[in-house]
Amino acid sequence: MSLTFELDPPVDRALRDGVVALWADVSNAGGAVGFVPPVNEEAVRPEFVKQLVSMAEGRTRLLVGYDEEGAVAATAFLTHNTHRLMRHWVWLYTVMIHPRHQGAGYGRELMAAVAEAARGFDGIEAIRLTCRGGTGVDRFYAACGYKEVGRVPGAIRVAEGDDRDDIMMLLPLN
Repeated sequence: MSLTFELDPPVDRALRDGVVALWADVSNAGGAVGFVPPVNEEAVRPEFVKQLVSMAEGRTRLLVGYDEEGAVAATAFLTHNTHRLMRHWVWLYTVMIHPRHQGAGYGRELMAAVAEAARGFDGIEAIRLTCRGGTGVDRFYAACGYKEVGRVPGAIRVAEGDDRDDIMMLLPLN
C-alpha cells in the first residue's frame, strides 16, 4: 500500500480533525513536531489554526497523505520565504507520518511528494528544514537527499537539563 497525496486540500472538519489528531499522536509517540509528550488535541489545535491562517494568506501550503481508508496519515507544511533575497527556497515544517504507518516506507514517499510539490512552485530551487538533534531524524532526511548545512548546539530545550541541537538541512531541487 502507499499513500495518496494532495497539495492544498480543501479544509473541512475531517481534514482539520485529522491533522490535529495526527499531530497529537505523533507528538505523544515522541515525534519532534513542536511539542513534547504528553500533549492533547486541545494543545495542538491553536498551532494548526496558525498554519490555517498562513495558508489563507498564501504563505504556507499543506501537503497531506491519506491512507487506504482515506484517513490523514501524513502531512508537511511548505512555507514560502518572505525575505526578498531568499524567495528562491521554501521552508519545510511539521513533517509527520502517523505512528501506525511508520516503518512502511511512507516517510520516503512523503519526502518525495514534498520535493515534487516544491518543484512545481514558481522559482523555487531548494527546500530548507530544521530538525531536533538526538532523535535520529537527521539521518532520515540525509537518506532522502538533504544535506546538513548548519547546527546550533543546545538551541532546543525539550526539558530542564535536556537541550538538543537545532540542525539545519537543505535539499537543492535542480
